[in-house]
Amino acid sequence: MSAQKLIGFGLGLALLAMFGLGSIALSASSTSSTTYVPLTSDDLLEVAPGTSIGDVAGLGTADLRTTVAQIIRAILAFLGVVAVVIIIWGGFKWMTSGGADDKGTAARKLIIMGIVGLAIVLSAYAIASFVISSLISATT
Repeated sequence: MSAQKLIGFGLGLALLAMFGLGSIALSASSTSSTTYVPLTSDDLLEVAPGTSIGDVAGLGTADLRTTVAQIIRAILAFLGVVAVVIIIWGGFKWMTSGGADDKGTAARKLIIMGIVGLAIVLSAYAIASFVISSLISATT
């Protein structure tokens, strides 16, 4: 059986299952004896007068600058992890190249790209940390 026929059969089966399960769920919900009462805004938001939307929604009460700083630091930490994984992947490819020059060269290039990426992420972290701390100290 060719790959196209197999893919077509799989997609057809998936569509059939998707629509078939949807109609089963719809028929099961229509035979239910549950009565629904429409909700009002008072039912949804039972809060005392003067309560802020942030408290109701569960949002933090931290300063916006510190929240942005935490987001930037988290993104840079993720990018640092990605750079280290690229370095490790390049080292793995170099060790498993088996002496082949083309595979070894490609692995060394991957390691160098990972090191350059890590240097960029670390310098971006240093710059962002300096700017954010200067911004916070200047505005407080």
